[in-house]
Amino acid sequence: MAYVSEVFKTNFLEYASYVIKDRAIPHIDDGLKPVQRRILHSLFELDDGKFNKVANVVGNCMKYHPHGDASIYSALVAFANKDLFIDKQGNFGNIFTGDAPSAARYIECRLLPLAKDVFYNPEITEYEDSYDGRNREPVTFPAKIPVLLVQGAEGIAVGMSTRILPHNLIEVVEAVISCLKGESFTLFPDFLTGGFADVSEYDDGNGKILVRAKLDTKDPKKIIIRELPFGSTTESLINSIETAAKKNKIKISTIDDYSAEGVEIEIKLARGVYTNDTADALFAFTDCESSIAVNLLVIKDSMPVIMTVSEVIQHHADRLMEILIAELKLEQKQLGDRLHARTIEQIFIEERIYKRIEEQTTKEGVLNAVTDGFRPFSKQIRREVTTEDVDRLLKIVIRRISLYDINKVKKEMQEIRKRIKAIKHHLTHITDYAISFLQENIISKHSDDYPRQTEIISFGQVDVREAAQRNLKLRYDPKTGYIGYEASGNVLFDASQYDRILVLRKTGAYSVMNVPEKLFVDKGMLYCGFADNETCAQTVFTIVYKNEKGYAHIKRCRIEKFILSKGYSIIPDNCTVLKATTLEDVCLTVNYKPKPRLRVLQETFRVSDYAIKGVKARGVRLASKEVKSVRFVTGVK
Repeated sequence: MAYVSEVFKTNFLEYASYVIKDRAIPHIDDGLKPVQRRILHSLFELDDGKFNKVANVVGNCMKYHPHGDASIYSALVAFANKDLFIDKQGNFGNIFTGDAPSAARYIECRLLPLAKDVFYNPEITEYEDSYDGRNREPVTFPAKIPVLLVQGAEGIAVGMSTRILPHNLIEVVEAVISCLKGESFTLFPDFLTGGFADVSEYDDGNGKILVRAKLDTKDPKKIIIRELPFGSTTESLINSIETAAKKNKIKISTIDDYSAEGVEIEIKLARGVYTNDTADALFAFTDCESSIAVNLLVIKDSMPVIMTVSEVIQHHADRLMEILIAELKLEQKQLGDRLHARTIEQIFIEERIYKRIEEQTTKEGVLNAVTDGFRPFSKQIRREVTTEDVDRLLKIVIRRISLYDINKVKKEMQEIRKRIKAIKHHLTHITDYAISFLQENIISKHSDDYPRQTEIISFGQVDVREAAQRNLKLRYDPKTGYIGYEASGNVLFDASQYDRILVLRKTGAYSVMNVPEKLFVDKGMLYCGFADNETCAQTVFTIVYKNEKGYAHIKRCRIEKFILSKGYSIIPDNCTVLKATTLEDVCLTVNYKPKPRLRVLQETFRVSDYAIKGVKARGVRLASKEVKSVRFVTGVK
């Protein structure tokens, strides 16, 4: 058993680690899940400027992704529909209507220039073996912007999940620039579907936001939905509206979808219902408003970590400088190699060193002759002349020597030295270089292509109880003791199915419940009313009861705390309710049972003279006399 337990434990941990790291959770460095990274890698391999069949891209990606073509195809379509890095041709579905895309063999895609600017630099990209060892794939791309925040991500792994909302590309880049400058910044989500968002509880990427559809309410009898809340499509939104209408939560006449490139859902209202009365109900009972909880979980240093938006921006500001330093040093080395090659080539031809090999008969002799010929010019040469340098020089054809343009080579060498000097300046001022890179390569190029779509406003979540129409007639039949909107009897008041009512029975038992369809409560119900916070705070119950000895007591209290559908008693055990009222400007007349030597058989008490206590407190004894009857009297001074 111990062996079996150990095997299960080991295998489960390996499976959990695989799902977390290699499938569901994006990496902080390039913001991609493995399947997205492999799709991009495949597109870079196939890139020739032309469109590729999605089926071909999927097939190529299967060399790296061991989970079949269906998962690659769906991930590619979702990736492309973010309109950031992949150019589309054909039917990729519709993010507004939820329409499905065409099959992979009918649609095409290719990389957008932004993808190459942000991701592509194979010379500084770290690669590892693919799952079968036949190919090499990137560990992460050297992304120059926080892709994680720009495109967002959702994923469910073993024991954890992530939900990162998309943000506006230009705003994210501006936040990185502010971070590089040491300035404060704020960053909030932005959605392709538009709509409104309340980010007051966003909590830097680990709280929640409220999103709303954008409604056109100019016509008092018609509402047009122009923009969708994040996470909804026109189909899901219409379904939620129709469901609410069937449940009588909203009253509409017809609903029509005229959406094409933009969203246009027209809702015509029922007779006697107007726009102002229906807008809040749409937010309360349909998908026109929803709350989205966010959890910024990423893979960092091979471990799942919860971070904030600010921390992600700081991480990418530091990483951008690391990437730019690596690129500059790589370019510096390449330019140095070019300058060295041009320098020895110039000396080799101008000083006619090639003539030294005419009398040499061996390979070693040729090598030594050329090497010795460069010794007088060692100060001009940046580094030692190697065997590879000599081999390359010996391959120069005679025609090139005869047509050698000294001025052209000198101009090229001058440009190389100028660029090397500029690189040295950038390396010593890397922060300024990083800022200028983002401004020139991202903001200047793409600011017009990525305007903010979602409007940030402040609005409170609509309470469904407040928005619900009170169209249920709550009735009570004292003959049968039943209460509810399907019961017979007199109408107590109008209610909605989201209201809660407080029922006080003649036994002193009370409970708070949802509005019932039909429920037996008691043939002698003392009170029934709304159990909302405002009503409970204002309603004072005056209860007159007698104990086992028959002595009358008065109790005044408010019922402010309760558990739904739980039974309570407003009077002590073994006591009997005589009268109850919620009126305050009343007096209580008490009649006592006649007894020998009892002269006073009736007394009147002003109810307001007695203090309001807690609902669990005992009442105040009115007299040590056995009560016969009581009644409340109004208008007595």
